[in-house]
Amino acid sequence: MSELSTQVYRVSQLTREVRLLLEQGFAQITVSGEISNFSSPSSGHWYFTLKDGQAQVRCALFRHRNQLVRFRPKDGDQVNLRCKVSLYEPRGDFQLIGDYLEPAGQGRLQLAFEQLKQRLASEGLFDLANKQSLPTHPQHITLITSPTGAAIRDLLSVLQRRCPSIAIDLIPVAVQGQEATGQICRALALANRLQQTDVIILGRGGGSLEDLWPFNEESVARAIHASRIPVVSAVGHETDVTISDFVADVRAPTPSAAAELVAPDQQHWHKALRQLGQRLQLAIQRQLQQQQQLLQRYQQRLRHPQQLLQQRAQRLDECEQRLQRLLKKQLSQQQHQLRSLSNRLAQQRPDKRLQQQRLRLEALQQRLQRQPQQLPLQQRQLQQLRQRLTDTQQRCLQQARQQLQQQAQSLHLVSPLATLERGYAIVQTPQGQVLRRADEIQPGQAITIRLHQGRLAAQVQQTLLDSDKT
Repeated sequence: MSELSTQVYRVSQLTREVRLLLEQGFAQITVSGEISNFSSPSSGHWYFTLKDGQAQVRCALFRHRNQLVRFRPKDGDQVNLRCKVSLYEPRGDFQLIGDYLEPAGQGRLQLAFEQLKQRLASEGLFDLANKQSLPTHPQHITLITSPTGAAIRDLLSVLQRRCPSIAIDLIPVAVQGQEATGQICRALALANRLQQTDVIILGRGGGSLEDLWPFNEESVARAIHASRIPVVSAVGHETDVTISDFVADVRAPTPSAAAELVAPDQQHWHKALRQLGQRLQLAIQRQLQQQQQLLQRYQQRLRHPQQLLQQRAQRLDECEQRLQRLLKKQLSQQQHQLRSLSNRLAQQRPDKRLQQQRLRLEALQQRLQRQPQQLPLQQRQLQQLRQRLTDTQQRCLQQARQQLQQQAQSLHLVSPLATLERGYAIVQTPQGQVLRRADEIQPGQAITIRLHQGRLAAQVQQTLLDSDKT
């Protein structure tokens, strides 16, 4: 009987089961150590060894994951590797499959950063409703930064270039180290207590997470939130993000950018002033031109008093002449009317009217005396006129009779009665309808036959058309 175990594993089977046990037992862990034997072949994957003073283990960070790492590791770096434990089956090598890599020491700070960020956000310190707007034309700016760093030089340079007339106060503080947090909080409180500034710029240059950590402290965040003066956060480079950036009223990617945001550009002012000056000059020129045109119109309308007097005198003469002509005309009309009335009055004088009546009476008496002598002549003339009238009437009557006879003869020629005289007859229905065709009547119906003299009542026995054959 064999002394070996009853279950026999193949090598590949054993390595596979061991890999599954390791991956299930250590699904996700973080391992801290020093990098050695770092390599990056053309595939883009990273292979290295993590070690400490007692042991080492092989590690792999594949391309699709190492693209998320924000730095390029090298041998000797102390790192934290988030990974799962596995086994490389072809060689049976124990290894770690990485998920994310970061420098050692920052993992704790990053966790504290995220926890504080979530807590302050839940309290509403990041809400837009709490943000103050920056003044459009600030007269006073307070800088809270290190007096010896690069940030102060950048800030002063940009402010001097953009608007040198703005007053600038510097409250010097440490921007890293243990003392920085307290100094920043006291500087913010001092600026709010003095109430001499329009805006505060809180900033520093770039650095590591540890260097920028004072701007991630809760006390600094609450001091910024409590400020009644707008605060611009300008901490680090553009890729650096701190808690101060979220709490501040405005976040600037760099100190220089903060100065650009806060200070108005005097070049724009100069340009605007030049444009306003040009507009003012054009407006003045237009106003002058309008006034000159108005003055010219007034000058054209304005005349010398002597000219006005002459015109008035000429007009007065014209009015006088018109008045004289009107008076003469009215006087002439009145004279004519007077003569007419005088004539009418003279005609209506009694002695003249009596004279006229005497003359008329004499004329009538003379006509009356001549009337008996003229009477026989007038009677003969009247008889002649009557005879002429009688002859004329007889001639007209004779002519009318002749015309009537001629028209009667013409009418008789076309009259149906003349046709009946020649032996023709007119056949009618009892209703008076004249029959022109045989098929307009039916056998057995009654008809009336009108002759030249008299009528015949008959009944149709048979109707024959011209085309029928008997």
